[in-house]
Amino acid sequence: MSREAPEPLTTAEWKVMKIVWRLKSCAARDVYEEAGRVHGWAPTTTKTLLRRLVDKGHLTATAVGTSYLYRPSRPAWQSLAGAADTLLDHTMEGLDGRLLAYMVKKSKLSSEDLAELRALLDEQDVSEGEGGAKP
Repeated sequence: MSREAPEPLTTAEWKVMKIVWRLKSCAARDVYEEAGRVHGWAPTTTKTLLRRLVDKGHLTATAVGTSYLYRPSRPAWQSLAGAADTLLDHTMEGLDGRLLAYMVKKSKLSSEDLAELRALLDEQDVSEGEGGAKP
């Protein structure tokens, strides 16, 4: 699968990716120690997930001696945007607004985030008022 569109992540893979994104570059030991502490996983479970994430294209692995150094293949934002695109592709017609409203309610948004959303909504209103099509 291409690096631009890796296979979707499972729930467990998202948990591992969050650790790697936070650490930016790490050994398997770093990941399985944190995953063990936070999620109660055995090192073998985490190592299996790391291997799957490399196979799916979400992580790169560089050999360093007898171990590997793992790095995300792309920023967290790109993976989240891809997951959001998939979610929006699965929504039923007419439910996009309801889904977005739900996500806004569930999110912890900063005042800057809210200002950006307001500007986007205002921009949407203006473009529709001018006969513009929905994006």
